[in-house]
Amino acid sequence: MSLPAPTLHSTRLRLRPFDDADADDLFALHSSPYVLRYWDAPPWNERARAERFVAACRQMAEAGTGVRLAVDRDSDGTFLGWCGLSRWNPDYRSASLGYCYDDAAWGHGYATEAAGALLRWAFDTLDLNRVQAEADTRNVASARVLEKLGFVREGTLREDCVVNGEVSDSWVYGLIRREWRPPS
Repeated sequence: MSLPAPTLHSTRLRLRPFDDADADDLFALHSSPYVLRYWDAPPWNERARAERFVAACRQMAEAGTGVRLAVDRDSDGTFLGWCGLSRWNPDYRSASLGYCYDDAAWGHGYATEAAGALLRWAFDTLDLNRVQAEADTRNVASARVLEKLGFVREGTLREDCVVNGEVSDSWVYGLIRREWRPPS
């Protein structure tokens, strides 16, 4: 079952399907060791990774397993990062939230705003009941984003990934539809 990638709008942002022209911005984002310091994969070192990412986003939507959307600032069209839902399971009405933003976009509320728009779509259009997210325990800014959105920390995955050669723990967060409070 195909999952059409929507174009969503919030107060300051536009979330849209990726296109081939996004490869340079994606490569710049995912090749930054600073941006990916809590990521469970190393920074990209070849631009072809960005092209494969865009293709994988299309495949994910076509397969009906998720959607990743580019996040642009509405006022000037600047690419800020991306936000997405993966592991969509229509039988369980669940999915996992993920996002990645350029460090110049940090601290402005963009991650919270974009995820809020995506969650509204997930609960209203996809009729999801549960959305899960994970954050490296050292990434307190990401944890704060999830908590602002109403996610509840449900546990810790001990030593579940290796980040930059270092074993790392992750917090697991969950948001249940009946506890969701859309941003006003």
